[in-house]
Amino acid sequence: MLSRVAESIYWMSRQVERAENHARFLEVTLNLILDQPENLVDPWEPLVQVTGDTKWFLKEYGPPNAQNVVKFLAFDLNYHSSMMTCLRAARENAKSVRESLSSESYEQLNEFYHFVAGATEAQLTDPTVEFFDNVRRYAIMWSGTLDSTMAHDKAWHFANLGRLIERADKTSRILDVKYFNLLPRLDDVGTAIDDLQWSTLLLAISGFETYRREHHLVELEKVVEFFLFHRTFPRSIRSCVAGADWSLGEISDSSHETVPREARQRIAALKHRLSCSNVKEVLAGGMHQFIDFLQGELNEIGNRLNHDYFNQPG
Repeated sequence: MLSRVAESIYWMSRQVERAENHARFLEVTLNLILDQPENLVDPWEPLVQVTGDTKWFLKEYGPPNAQNVVKFLAFDLNYHSSMMTCLRAARENAKSVRESLSSESYEQLNEFYHFVAGATEAQLTDPTVEFFDNVRRYAIMWSGTLDSTMAHDKAWHFANLGRLIERADKTSRILDVKYFNLLPRLDDVGTAIDDLQWSTLLLAISGFETYRREHHLVELEKVVEFFLFHRTFPRSIRSCVAGADWSLGEISDSSHETVPREARQRIAALKHRLSCSNVKEVLAGGMHQFIDFLQGELNEIGNRLNHDYFNQPG
């Protein structure tokens, strides 16, 4: 496979996953506003912090509020990671590698892009939960179409790799922001307000039902463990890293590599670290520090992938 084709497929998948995650964040935030006591928590600034681009936002928009955060995350074509920018880039990447994709997956992505691009003025100025729920459903349909209409060959594994690395990164970011920023007072820890916010975060990763089947009560330690270490839930960080490691192993094996490249060594090491860690150690050593470590490792894995597979002649 040509390196440019692998790179386009990888980034196509990361960009769709990023757009889906932004839709999820906005959808659950709009729901949180409806459910929580009025004027208790400002939910919009943490959403900006999730992106890591707070300085850019403040320069362009000023103080965060519902309207400008929605525009920033969903529709701003000047912001490199908005939902609209990501879908436009994903569509262009898909166009350049159409011969490597199924026609159904390309058509589904094109339909997804046009749905968001066709947002009405009312949706732009007064967005609804329903709009972002539909965006999330388009993303799920695209992912399902990709999985069920493409051979799970090297091209598919590069798509899966991009999807899971992006998903792990976003799961870690939303957990980090909640842990440090959503609660207004330490006194609220363990209260109904705290339960509501943790439940909302579980909804953001579609994990609420799975969590409640395993645990009757919403408890901080158990929720953190679910986000970080759940072995089988597809949006936990451990599950994402394990899936990415598997896909990278399949790519390596099909390329007949005799010595594992740096990206594979790095992701295998992270998988091992997650399998050997537990939530008590993380909370005792500092959640923010652990998530900083995770994000640094995920970024470095992305850099190693670029060096090992994409920045190659051909």
